[in-house]
Amino acid sequence: MASEVVGAIGMGNVKLRRAKAGDEKVLAYIQTESWKSAFDEILSAKELERCTDVEKAEEMYREVLRCQNASIFIEFVDDRPHCIAGWSRNREGLEENIAELICIHSLCDKWHKGYGSMMMGHILNEIRQAGYSEVILWVFEKNLRARGFYEKHGFSVTKQKNQSHGAMEVMYSIQL
Repeated sequence: MASEVVGAIGMGNVKLRRAKAGDEKVLAYIQTESWKSAFDEILSAKELERCTDVEKAEEMYREVLRCQNASIFIEFVDDRPHCIAGWSRNREGLEENIAELICIHSLCDKWHKGYGSMMMGHILNEIRQAGYSEVILWVFEKNLRARGFYEKHGFSVTKQKNQSHGAMEVMYSIQL
């Protein structure tokens, strides 16, 4: 798979590339800022503060990139980092043919402009090319904006639920 994809959406030039060592700060920044915007009414203030510690997020991404146990991409819009997404083999102990979308986070200033959809299309294509036939993901039950995004891309809610960070999550799935 090519490590870089270039395109355009609306007024922005878009570049997607695989994350590499040294990208920890960008990955952590996008994740923590996204969480602050998306989960401020879903998580308690204390839990949100704990989960948006940039230094801890940087360390997590440093380890993920070092171990290469996930495939992570960064999307740039007009040469500025905007969105990240990562996937791996599922962490649920499910069948070998099931991958997991671990994260897709974007900065709120460009929500609803098509950039997340471009990233999602790229990630699903990469997962399909890697030989997986199904993808799962977890999303906060009250995160209606994200749930609508996943449903728009063909994901369906399953009966699986899980408590995470003091909130209920639901599992979504899509057949590739």
